Amino acid sequence: MNDLNNSQKSRRQFLQKSALLAVGTTLAPTFLASGTPTHPAPLMKRTFGRIGFKVTTFGLGGQASLQWTPENIDPVAIIEKAYNLGVNYFDTSNAYGHSQLMYGKAFTRLGLVPGTKNYNSSRRKSIFLTSKTMLRFGKGGDKSPVAGFSNGPAGSKALDDVRRTLSQIFGDGSGSYPKEAWLDMVLVHNLNKMEEVDAIYEGYDNRDPNAPTIGVLAALRDIRDGSNHTGLNPKNERLIRHIGFSGHNDTAVMMEMIQRDSEDLLDAMLVAINANDQLYFNMQHNVIPIAAAKKMGIIAMKVFADGAMYSKKAEWSNKASHVVMEVGSKELPADQLIKYSLTTPGIHTAIIGIGKINEDPAQCQLTFNLKHAQVKPGDMTEQQRKNIERLAAKAKEGKTNFFQKAYQELTPPREPKVTRGRNGAQITWHTAYAGDSAIDRYEIWRNGDFVVEIPFEPQTTKTPYHYEDKHSAAETASYLVKVVDKKNREADAKV
Repeated sequence: MNDLNNSQKSRRQFLQKSALLAVGTTLAPTFLASGTPTHPAPLMKRTFGRIGFKVTTFGLGGQASLQWTPENIDPVAIIEKAYNLGVNYFDTSNAYGHSQLMYGKAFTRLGLVPGTKNYNSSRRKSIFLTSKTMLRFGKGGDKSPVAGFSNGPAGSKALDDVRRTLSQIFGDGSGSYPKEAWLDMVLVHNLNKMEEVDAIYEGYDNRDPNAPTIGVLAALRDIRDGSNHTGLNPKNERLIRHIGFSGHNDTAVMMEMIQRDSEDLLDAMLVAINANDQLYFNMQHNVIPIAAAKKMGIIAMKVFADGAMYSKKAEWSNKASHVVMEVGSKELPADQLIKYSLTTPGIHTAIIGIGKINEDPAQCQLTFNLKHAQVKPGDMTEQQRKNIERLAAKAKEGKTNFFQKAYQELTPPREPKVTRGRNGAQITWHTAYAGDSAIDRYEIWRNGDFVVEIPFEPQTTKTPYHYEDKHSAAETASYLVKVVDKKNREADAKV
């Protein structure tokens, strides 16, 4: 009887272990309060905007130890553990040192590389792999002050970056890659200036192969569609499935990036969002609502402000000693910061870089972060969000988001204009920028008198808001366009 029980117990343990490590699995540990895994259970997922893929709420960030690897840390083991725990969103970049090469080693072991003996296409389809390029042009633009940069050979262009990624993750690392290899998405990374938006959109409406300069979007569209309108994809390769962009700094620039996309080419946005966001020119009341209105996939980053919420200085990381090995404190619980980002309306997943893993869940950053990313969109009340904002504001006196533009209070509606005619007047304007509270409504006033209230909706295109006034006084009236936020603060613009 004991032999039978032992046999059944051994088989049960084997099946549980096999389930956890299964190919393409969606299983991961259920955690006790102590963080100790008990039995396999599904990881929480959210539908990734109009892309439709169901992403785990925790995604593995491609920086931290994957980019600046400290001694005695194996970045390949971090990737493998994330995959085996059921994580299905993976992030890297051409600007992240050897991060892509580490993915290549891990993916080879995991059977995710086409052409290898252990390759399984179902495994590859079960994950979503995103890389990035910092380059702004697919062709030309070498002397442009916003050309961007690549870790690749001198003179590299955007499509060279994509092929380099494919080679480093799925190929020989020296330029070759299997015909069946693809990236789920490429992001135009780290957008900061309006001039960059101009460069990126060069040729967007007119993909002329004879043009001296072609922006990155037109080039990426060709390798997404398997076309060659730009002349940059002569083999008609289809190397990527989706295109997006990222930004840490200026929410106004990111809004412009989305609004210019009249053909919905951009499927996703990677955006900095943490509990100190509203101390800066914030993302959550400005660009995130626009991306959500366009049903884009939205990925959160800088959940811990690149470690500046804790031990690291508020500055860009560039070496192994900058990798934060311990997060969280009694004063500022790390689990609450994760929860804050994942309960920000519009967010689908949060990428978090990992410094170290450990077999002891209490010592494992990956296990900890994954546990606390099991969050539903409404799991934090508005009051709870305000509470964690108050705690986060004490970290380095709130000066954690070094990557983000300084605070901007509620602005008046932008570029107001009135066009008069026989039938009245048409008032147009572009969106105001929100301060630390969401915009509630616009109001039109004529000759000092209230006319109409217009509930706020995100401006998703370059077409301005408009109101048609057919009042008899419209031909000569003076107008005021007023914006009011959720805290009942106002800003107005005379027309």
